Amino acid sequence: MSAPDTAFTFTLDAVCPVTGARAGTLRTPRGEIRTPVFMPVGTQATVKAMAPFELEEMGAQIILSNTYHLYLRPGADIVAEGGGLHGFMQWKKPILTDSGGFQVFSLSTLNRISDEGVWCRSHLDGTAHVMNPEWSMSVQKQLGSDIAMCFDQCAPWPCSREEAEGAVRRTALWAARSKEAHAREWQGERRQALFGIVQGSVWEDLRLRSAGDIIPLDFPGYAVGGLSVGEPHEDMYRILDSLKEVLPSGKPRYLMGVGRPDNLVEGVARGIDMFDCVLPTRNGRNGTLFTPSGPVNIKKKQYERDFTPLDPECDCYACRTFTRAYIRHLYRSGEILASRLCSWHNLRFLIRLGEDMRSAILEGRFPEFRRAFLGRFSGGEAE
Repeated sequence: MSAPDTAFTFTLDAVCPVTGARAGTLRTPRGEIRTPVFMPVGTQATVKAMAPFELEEMGAQIILSNTYHLYLRPGADIVAEGGGLHGFMQWKKPILTDSGGFQVFSLSTLNRISDEGVWCRSHLDGTAHVMNPEWSMSVQKQLGSDIAMCFDQCAPWPCSREEAEGAVRRTALWAARSKEAHAREWQGERRQALFGIVQGSVWEDLRLRSAGDIIPLDFPGYAVGGLSVGEPHEDMYRILDSLKEVLPSGKPRYLMGVGRPDNLVEGVARGIDMFDCVLPTRNGRNGTLFTPSGPVNIKKKQYERDFTPLDPECDCYACRTFTRAYIRHLYRSGEILASRLCSWHNLRFLIRLGEDMRSAILEGRFPEFRRAFLGRFSGGEAE
C-alpha cells in the first residue's frame, strides 16, 4: 500500500446507528468540505449561468469540471497557463475533475475502446484523439484540480452481463495505470488526491468484484460510477446496499452523476458522502424547480398571478426576492434572468439539503428526517 496522503484527510464526525448515514469532514489544501455535500457541475470551467461569488453565497464548498471537454476547448495547456482551473475561472475553493471516462459512455457513437484506451473523434470538429489513463492523469494535472478521478469505463444501461464484466475488468486495469501515471505526474507532491471508481452495472457480484479490485490500490477516496444512467432507482439503491459495508469506512464515498433530491437522501442513508449532477442547472434552464413537495414547472399558467416565493422554505436569493408570477413572466418573455434565478434556486436547494442532512446526522435524528422528507417529496412530473 502507498503512504497516506497527508494533504488530504477525511474524518467521520458522526454516523447514524440506524442507517449508517455519515457526517464527515474532508480536508484539502484549499479548504474543508463538510459532508454530505452536493457539488455543482461546471463542465466548461463554469457552472452554467452562475458567477463564482454567487456559488459562494449559495454555500457551494466544491465544484466539478470536465476533463474531456476542457481538453478539447480551450485546451488543458491554456487552462494551465491561466493558473489552472482555480486561476482561470477564479474559484478559490476545491475542484474535482472527472476523468474523461464517462465520455466513453456518453459519446459511444464516436469512439472505439480497447484495453489500451479509447480512440475517439471530437464532437466539436471531428478530429481524432486517444484517451487513456496516462492522458487523463496528464490533463488533470494541467487543470490543477484538488481531486482527480481514475480513468474508467462506464457500462451503459441496459447492457449484457458480458459487457458489464468487460467494463469491470478494464476499469481495474485502468485504475492501476491511473495510479502509476498520477504518481509520475506529481513526483511526490501532495496537491491532488486521486479517487478510484467502482463499476459493475446492476450486478451485485460484479460490483463486489470491482470493489475488490479497486480497494487494494489504496486510494484516498472511492466513487460509485455507472448508476443514474437509466436504471430503476430500486436497482441503484440495491447496489449501494451491497457496497455499504465493503467500501472503506474511513474514506469519502462519492456517488457520481446523481442529483434528484430523493436519490440524495437515499444515497446518504446508504453511506454516501458526495454527489454531483447537471440536473439542477439543466432543470433550472427549463423552468423546473425543486421544492420540498416535488418539482414545479414555473411556466404553467397557474402561476400567472401567484405572488408567493418559488419555495417559501428556501433561503436563496431568488426565493427571498421574487415571486412565482414574476419569474414566470421572465420565462414567457425569454429573459435570461429566469434561467439564472431558477438555476440559483435549484443549486441552493441541493446544497441546503446536504447541510440539513448533515445537521440531522450530527443531532441523531436522520431516520426521522429521511421519513419526513420522503413522505412529502414527489419526484414525478413537474406540477
